[in-house]
Amino acid sequence: MTAVFSHGRLRLYLLKLLDDGPKHGYELIRLLADRFHGTYSPSAGTIYPRLARMETEGLVTHTAAGGRKTYAITDGGRAELRQRAGELAALEQDINASVADLAAEIQAEVRGATRDLKRELREAARQTRRGSWSVDAPVVGPYPGTDPRDDFDRRLVAFTDEVRGIVRRGRFSDDQLRTASRLLDGVLDGLRRMQR
Repeated sequence: MTAVFSHGRLRLYLLKLLDDGPKHGYELIRLLADRFHGTYSPSAGTIYPRLARMETEGLVTHTAAGGRKTYAITDGGRAELRQRAGELAALEQDINASVADLAAEIQAEVRGATRDLKRELREAARQTRRGSWSVDAPVVGPYPGTDPRDDFDRRLVAFTDEVRGIVRRGRFSDDQLRTASRLLDGVLDGLRRMQR
């Protein structure tokens, strides 16, 4: 679990979310994932035991309908929220800082990948303009002395695998994925212009 939620702070945040209205356990999981822009998502094994403990302590209650439990905050839960209002404000600040740090890391990764891709595309464009798709042409990267077309194919596969891995690690928000898609569209447009 992320350090932001150490020392009972996840419980406090669950009370905050339930104070906005009754929710299913998976709604709480989704709201937490959304709050962290997809970079953190607690498991059901993290959320449901806490909800059960909170219910035992009289902070929440649940109703069951259609095989699903809907949790609601009690007066006791609201009292705890009021008592811990300062801690909740500090938690919100910590969440904002954590999300900003993660966003900065992702932006740095995207900038680095974009810089590398631009460098490789500039080199490919230089070779294309010179008509120098030959074994003697300087090759940037891990496959010196190979046919540039084969080298390009290998790099394209490696690039695609790396981008897919970065995205699947779940570290991009929807907005960041849209930005990354626009970057890829720009690269494709650049390659099309090189063909003209």
